[in-house]
Amino acid sequence: MTRLGLASGVAVVTGAASGIGRATALALARRGCALALVDRDADGLRATADTARDLGVAVSEHVLDVAEAGAVAALPDSVMAEHGRVSVLVNAAGVALAGRVEEVSMDEVRWLMEINFFGLVGLTKAFLPHLRAAGEAQIANLSSLFGIIAPAEQAAYAASKFAVRGFSEALRHELEGTGVGVTVVHPGGVATAISTSARVAAGADADEVARKQAAFERQFLRTPPEAVGEAIADAIEKRSPRLLVASGARSGALLQRLMPVRYWRVLRKGADRLGRG
Repeated sequence: MTRLGLASGVAVVTGAASGIGRATALALARRGCALALVDRDADGLRATADTARDLGVAVSEHVLDVAEAGAVAALPDSVMAEHGRVSVLVNAAGVALAGRVEEVSMDEVRWLMEINFFGLVGLTKAFLPHLRAAGEAQIANLSSLFGIIAPAEQAAYAASKFAVRGFSEALRHELEGTGVGVTVVHPGGVATAISTSARVAAGADADEVARKQAAFERQFLRTPPEAVGEAIADAIEKRSPRLLVASGARSGALLQRLMPVRYWRVLRKGADRLGRG
């Protein structure tokens, strides 16, 4: 595929009120791409939109929860009415859930999957006809390093991100020969609020989880979201099928390739050190 021209494009970006979604939206705006910004946080969304407008691009704001299937199904009509076309879809909305499998309720797992996976699938299906109509288009789906490796106490989150990876790779294969490409993004440690604001399982010890999260943040959340947003925009422009980005992403993926069954033996030592920190 040839490089995607972003200067004349229109990108739909979910999770755009903060973190990687916001950073990616602004990186696309700096390349001249118009934006349809999506998030449930109206105030954060407005702040991102105002910054993007200062960069000279057309911006529309769409306040909705990606877990609401009806709102997702109606979104393309709203975006098309504002912009007339869509050439990029960035599925960046996501949440985290901390706790061991026996501590996490099924309702909590369903809550996470509705946002991290089913919301992403619904948005992709809703916009795919418009992306195909654009001729040349790109979808960027946010998985995670935890879509490659699966640490203890992250079963639900890792399951959702492995699902995003599998869905994205299969979709890429289905779209071969069309003008629509798929980039699956695996961020490592990014300094956003998704970890520190993770929902704590109802059956977990909240103080213990908070201590581990604080240690994890000090050790691993080192890459600023702005750097990740720029890398994602570059990957979209280059139509890269896969992006490993931020601290630990490449080393974690390499470890999994070298030790596909036993990688946790190595990672657990670091986790144990964090637990004592």
